[in-house]
Amino acid sequence: MKYAINIPNYGEFSDPNFIKKFASDVEKSGWDGLFIWDHIQLYPEYLRGTPFIDPWAALNIIAMNTSNIKLGSFVTPLSRRRPWQVSRQIVSLDHLSEGRAMLGVGLGTPVEFEFGAFGEATDDKTRAELLDESLEIILKLWTGEAIDHTGKHYHLTDVQILPKPYKGHIPIFIAGQWPNKRPMRRAANYDGVVPISNNWPEKLSPNDIGDILSYISKYRISDKQFELMVGGETPDDKDKA
Repeated sequence: MKYAINIPNYGEFSDPNFIKKFASDVEKSGWDGLFIWDHIQLYPEYLRGTPFIDPWAALNIIAMNTSNIKLGSFVTPLSRRRPWQVSRQIVSLDHLSEGRAMLGVGLGTPVEFEFGAFGEATDDKTRAELLDESLEIILKLWTGEAIDHTGKHYHLTDVQILPKPYKGHIPIFIAGQWPNKRPMRRAANYDGVVPISNNWPEKLSPNDIGDILSYISKYRISDKQFELMVGGETPDDKDKA
């Protein structure tokens, strides 16, 4: 069992100097990881005028002010990013942190404010297609070889991105809402899963976690380590925390 902190990329966490000190404090306090959200904007009625930081800039700050903890984006909606850019960003972070990077990906929410408002695809089917194709491209690029790719949404010709990941591979975690099955089947092909309740902010129960792992095991072929990341909230009361 490991424990990490997952922070938003807005408000006080948009301040690079705050993140610098916070990251150092997180590691000194014994946490195992520090992850950050990947949002462009959120609900205007609550966060209009709130500053945001680019998550990759924040992660570079975290990497430079820690030496042991895991770090990464949880989660990046690949359907509104270019997979070759994400590949470059996460591999650069992986080398900067000497192999501590992790990549969390999913469809992303809220659709109306972070996709529709920018002219991006909003239907789940298209976004799922973009997610799967992006993951395929990223894994190809991580080989360090020159690749071609012809898909429904992306076409690459003789492209090569170096260096390869620090240790050859960066763990990929797939986010999804339970009991939706497709994200869990997708997760079975990668290194971990980040499930949330379909009735968020309702929390997943221990029985839900057991059902998720049981379902994923039916589709998992690899015998490599598979991890599950479950979110929660730390109470203000120190003893309860």
